[in-house]
Amino acid sequence: MDFTGKVALITGGGGGIGRAAALGFALRGAKVMVVDMDADSGRASADIIIQRGGTAAFAEADVTKSASVKDYVEKTLAAYGRIDAFFNNAGIEGKVVPIQDYDEDVFDRVIAVNLKGVFLGMRHVLPVMLKQGSGAIVNTASVAGLFGGPGMPAYVASKHGVLGLTKVASTDVAGLGVRVNAVCPGPVETRMMRSLESQRNPNDPDSVRAAYAAGAPTGRYATPEEIAGAVLYLCSDLSSDVTGTHIVIDGGRSASGGVSQPRRN
Repeated sequence: MDFTGKVALITGGGGGIGRAAALGFALRGAKVMVVDMDADSGRASADIIIQRGGTAAFAEADVTKSASVKDYVEKTLAAYGRIDAFFNNAGIEGKVVPIQDYDEDVFDRVIAVNLKGVFLGMRHVLPVMLKQGSGAIVNTASVAGLFGGPGMPAYVASKHGVLGLTKVASTDVAGLGVRVNAVCPGPVETRMMRSLESQRNPNDPDSVRAAYAAGAPTGRYATPEEIAGAVLYLCSDLSSDVTGTHIVIDGGRSASGGVSQPRRN
């Protein structure tokens, strides 16, 4: 997977899977634009790449705002002249609360970041790729986009929606040199999972972690780098005929039927 001479744009690049993907692209020759709402973490990711001999820049953005998304795209073009790979990754977990008690404002925020943000990213990046006649987009969905789970109505709905947008976008641009796919991670060693563990059982988050891990035949969480590996593959020439689909990275969790999630205590 050689990305020499190519440009990778990553939203939610300030940590977790986004940072791992940004570093993965950079170590394989890509110039990287890191986008995040958290300026400190986003700049830190870019700095790590530069310290390791790569090329990177940072753009602060709110992915729920069209003007802000347009701005990060324009900054990428101004810095590097093109966009070859777009990891449309920014997302939040929201709250773990039964649907009948779920706060409407929290619901709206989760949908805005996780679903509208993905839509706006493709809305502004696709014209660039179509003009180039080439490009690959990977949207971050989740195993929560394939199955339900107690207490996460906004997150589950948003990730189901991401898979729907992925299918539509891929057919819209099929045959025009641009591919659109998604990744569906299970539990991953990230801040988001720490938050979900604590929300489900504030008194004993470790028990929630153990339950999540036990749901996979591998008996563990994935690492951010393992998810990033799938993203890099989907953006590489190795997947040149792969579009409109998703890759599940969950340690066999869904294949074995271990898809149920711990309830909030």
